[in-house]
Parts: sequence; structure tokens; C-alpha cells
Amino acid sequence: MAGAVQRETDSSPELDPGTPHETVWWDPLAHLRGPGRPEVDVFMSGTVFLDIIFTGLPTPPTPGTEVWAAGMASCPGGIANLAVAASRLGLRTTLAAGFSDDVYGDFCWETLAEQERVDLSRSRRFDQWHSPVTVSMAIDRDRSMVTHGHELPISPDELVGTPPPCRAVITSIGEGGLEPVLPEWAARARRDGALVFADAGWDPTGAWDRAMLGSLAGCDAFMPNAVEAMSYTRTDSPAAALHALADHVPLAVVTCGGDGAIAVDATTGEEAAVPALPVNALDPTGAGDVFGAGLVLGTIAGWPLRHRLLFAGVSAGLAVHEFGGSLAAPGWGDIGDWWQRVAMEAAHGSRAAAELRCRYGFLNDLVPRTHVCGVRRAAATIARRSDLTRPDPPNRPDPPQRP
Repeated sequence: MAGAVQRETDSSPELDPGTPHETVWWDPLAHLRGPGRPEVDVFMSGTVFLDIIFTGLPTPPTPGTEVWAAGMASCPGGIANLAVAASRLGLRTTLAAGFSDDVYGDFCWETLAEQERVDLSRSRRFDQWHSPVTVSMAIDRDRSMVTHGHELPISPDELVGTPPPCRAVITSIGEGGLEPVLPEWAARARRDGALVFADAGWDPTGAWDRAMLGSLAGCDAFMPNAVEAMSYTRTDSPAAALHALADHVPLAVVTCGGDGAIAVDATTGEEAAVPALPVNALDPTGAGDVFGAGLVLGTIAGWPLRHRLLFAGVSAGLAVHEFGGSLAAPGWGDIGDWWQRVAMEAAHGSRAAAELRCRYGFLNDLVPRTHVCGVRRAAATIARRSDLTRPDPPNRPDPPQRP
């Protein structure tokens, strides 16, 4: 087994005076660590949104009506979905993003840096800049969103500067109908030895500019969903789109939602198609980012293509089974717990569990055999810092009682 346990000790008096607290993490790339190796596994840049997510809506809201949601979560979104997913899978993650000096910016910064262990040394705070906000509504395994935000005061390339030495970068090409070119900072990182993983995102203009395909020459992997892949390649099936993309990029991956994922890796000569993990999807927010983080991890680690796709699918499946966007992403503790449940159910005669145990048997060599820390899967409201780190102050008055 290539991974290794990492232990950290925190003796902060705010947590429990005089008592050290040990945090146990899993490092799946421990076998790649050493002198002369990059300290950063994956680097990314983009926009961090404050996401407010409503789930369990019976119907979409219509003008003049009010709809009550069964659940909600508040968390950093946008590029933070990917950063959290990568960090929770044990990738040493650095993010370059702009943050406001408002309360939303404080919440997103502290959640990423302190709770999720994302390195923000390449990020910046901006005075008098509005935090981007998205309200997401999950209905019938799909979602609708309302977003408000302003452009960053500086360009993305100015924000990033020279990317840090890293194993991989994750970026978008022409997302939102922008000019379909690879960001200069990503091209520079590739010249310095990093693998470039890219997606294109949804094009609201409907143009699906085929010039995007030319930009794939600067990438090592491309990871669109089926609709995006077919739209850019002008094909009528995910399989046809995949093979069209494989002419432009070494690793082409097309995600097909409930139908799983398909991929071609020209560097290893592999082609694979895998089914999706059967789950009761609660909230699809961020599922694609979790899948991408799993694929990046497996590629860096050198896993077979089929195992990469299956692992990425398990990670995404466990994410959509929870609500909360970025904070629904699983960690190794969650993956290990799921694998143990599968084994237990298979041992008790469940045919479905036995099939899963056979399909995902490679996880026996990946999941930690010792306890590792769980992760905080979601938070309903924007918590105060004191709620997270300190007990209630003394002599705090009791709340008024209802009659």
C-alpha cells in the first residue's frame, strides 16, 4: 500500500486547555515524497463563491410563491469545490483566488485555510470588493442557480504570477463562453513540468466554439461531461465525442452522469468504460469537481485507467449522497467507511454488495487500514469563528422561552 499516515498535534488552549489534540491524515502519495520533489501536488486558480444551497425542494419556486426546502448548507463554492475535494483526498493543494474583506470573504478564507488545509499563500484579499454569491436549488437530482458577483480587480495571470512547482494544475478553457484559450499561467506550469488537467464548462452562448479543441494541444487531460463533449465535437454520442477528443489530448475523459464515465489514455494505451456508483443522489453540486480530483490523484499516482475512473466515481457518488457542495466531498475516512460497509453487507449475503466488492476490489490496496480523521461534511449556516473554536462565554443569557 503506497499511502501513509500523517499525524499533527494541536495544543491550542482554545480547543481544550492543556490537552494536545492529534489529527490523523492519510497521504496517498507518500511514495512520491522526497528531496527534489514538488511540495505542491495540485495548483489551481479561479473564483471562490459563497454558496448557499437549498435541497429537498418539492417544486421550483414560481413568481409570487414561497417554497420551503428540506435542507440547506453554506460553504465556499466555485473553484473551492475542486480545492476542497482535492485536499480531502490527500493532495497538497494550493489555490490562487481573490477574496473580499467582507464577512463572506472571512468565512470562505477561514474554512479553506483552517478547516480544509488548502494553501492560500497565492491568494489575495481585496478591500471594498464584493464577494461573489451563488444560491443553488437542488430539485429532482438537478439544480438551478442564481449568482451575483463582480470581476476581480486584477487579471488571473497577474494574480497567479509564476505558478509554484507542482505535479499538476487544474484549469478551465473558455468557461462561460469566454475565449477558448489555455491560461498563460497554466501553460507556464506545463513548461515547468506540471500535468495540465482541463475542463471547458458550460457555454451559455450556445456557440461551443471549436477553437477550444485547438487549445487542448497544451493540455495533458480533458474532462468534460457528455453534453459539453458532444457539443464541442459536433458528435451525437458520448463515445463518438470521446474518440474525437482523443485526437487532441493524451487523456480524454467524458463523464456521463448516471451512466458512468468513459476514457482513453494515449500515454498508456488504455481505454475504459465504467458504470456509476449506484446512490440516491441528494445534491449534485460539485460532483464533477470531486470526480476530477479523484482522477487527478489516480493519474499522479500511476493507477490503471479503469481504477482511476472507478475511484473518481466512488468519490463523486459519496459526494452527491450528501448535501453541501464543497463540504459534501468525501475524505479517506468516508471512503474507508463505505468500503467496510460494502464488505460487511457482502459477507451477509447481499448480491449487490458482492458485485460492488468485486468491481472495486482494488480499494483493498488503497484505503487506510488505520483510523483517519473524518471531515465536516456540511454546515447549515455561516458559523461564527467562536462557534468553531471556543465554548460559550460565561454568563451568557438563556434565550427567551416561547409561551
